[in-house]
Amino acid sequence: MDPRPLRALSRELVRELGMLSQQCGALALSPLEAHLLIELENGPATNQQLAERLRIDKSNASRPLARLAERDLIGWHPHPSDGRSKEARLTQAGQAQLLALHQEMDQATEQALAQLSPAEGERLWDGLRLYRSALSRARRQQGYHIRPITPADNPHIAAVVRTVSAEYDLTADKGYGVADPNLDFLHETYQGERSRYWVIEGPDGTILGGGGIAPLAGEEEVCELQKMYFMPALRGLGLGRRLVLQAMNEARALGYQRCYLETTGVLREATALYESLGFEHLPGPLGNTGHDACEICMVLTLD
Repeated sequence: MDPRPLRALSRELVRELGMLSQQCGALALSPLEAHLLIELENGPATNQQLAERLRIDKSNASRPLARLAERDLIGWHPHPSDGRSKEARLTQAGQAQLLALHQEMDQATEQALAQLSPAEGERLWDGLRLYRSALSRARRQQGYHIRPITPADNPHIAAVVRTVSAEYDLTADKGYGVADPNLDFLHETYQGERSRYWVIEGPDGTILGGGGIAPLAGEEEVCELQKMYFMPALRGLGLGRRLVLQAMNEARALGYQRCYLETTGVLREATALYESLGFEHLPGPLGNTGHDACEICMVLTLD
């Protein structure tokens, strides 16, 4: 997808939602002030906590909070466990203003939804959730980089494979990837015309994970997803998903029709990831991988 049209659509949504206006509808509240009141609906919070929830600088939260306090919509109270801090709470006037805000915004949203069929409303809901999730993952991945492997990466990605394998008891005697005689030479291993391997570099330059694709032995036009290993510091950031998606896009560009993988039940998170991306379980293995200990076989058709 071209990012420019999506950026343009996002700007239009911001404008249509009135986020660039000085107030929310007919209420004397700026969009930022409205967000602060809504966050305080869940209970008292400090300036720092509110800034973190809204993903803005603390200084940018201080001024609208001061305006809300001047209008008696919030009050400042001693923090129950931190004598150096104060927390904001809604006043009765603030609760009344928040109720009016919800009523006006609900009415505006209902008018927008009235333009859609039930099926279109479901598509809207699903699409917005996907977009929000993608934006959240991208924010958490800042400072991390996925790039092609280089010769200098060989010892570092080999160490990742060995460390993660030991964590899950995927020992060499059981036939797992750690037994690969080429483990210390992954850059050279993936220099084939239709092979690729990427590493994930942390903010400090440390290699924290990697994964790649190569032709599946014994099967034409099928690639195998290989050597997907991630250190604990990467998990939960969505980088595994991002790497698999990048690998699948490259596999399509290389002319592969399907992507195959083998894994094991102890790697529950990995199996769930592959399932979420459309990989389907197979009753038995494809090709000749030699991974006898991997009892889970999956394949994805690359449309």
